[in-house]
Amino acid sequence: MTPAGPVLSLRGVTKSFPLADGGALQVLDVEHLELPGAGCTVIKGRSGSGKTTLLNLIAGVSAPTGGTIVVHGTEITALPEARRDRFRAERIGYVFQTFNLLPAFSALENVVLAMMFARTVPRREQRPRARAILGRLGLGARLGHTPGQLSRGEQQRVAIARALANDPPLILADEPCASLDAATAREVLAVLLAVCREAAKTLLVVSHDEAVLGAGDRLLDMATINARAEAAG
Repeated sequence: MTPAGPVLSLRGVTKSFPLADGGALQVLDVEHLELPGAGCTVIKGRSGSGKTTLLNLIAGVSAPTGGTIVVHGTEITALPEARRDRFRAERIGYVFQTFNLLPAFSALENVVLAMMFARTVPRREQRPRARAILGRLGLGARLGHTPGQLSRGEQQRVAIARALANDPPLILADEPCASLDAATAREVLAVLLAVCREAAKTLLVVSHDEAVLGAGDRLLDMATINARAEAAG
């Protein structure tokens, strides 16, 4: 059961990267950020404003230099790396800009592998669930195709299916339309929004694409969220 309160809460979150001269470059300084329940929030910002860094911290892909991040009542900044990885697999879906699909595996296998790692879906239900999600995304006839045999739009749909595989309450999407042509981007964005709204997911999208900015229920500006936006990368 999802705890009451905000789905996501960041307080005093900073992120710095070491420099060759022994100093550090601070790229994020987020005093406070909260997301309510189901709905789509879009964070806009120019390239280099720290959007991907922010998502990676929320997903537990990397750890902040300081501050706390709470996702569904769990303070992920207090978890060891292995436990953060498990929590992300079980509770957070991540749609990467570059898809991050395994090239040697089929569309179906890419989605099933996400379930095998999280172990939240019984093994006997994994392949039927993967087929159903891919079918919902219009890929029912492409289950056996590897990423190299799929168009870029189809690859992004597989990435969305993988993010949904374990039924996570929170979905993160990093510039989900940046690698797509305009027509394909509209189709993929519509599918992503539709499946998240149907399942009452919380969707957080970061983008500088005008087509994406008007699609959410809530629009935030990275320059407002991040006190170090001008220095971020």
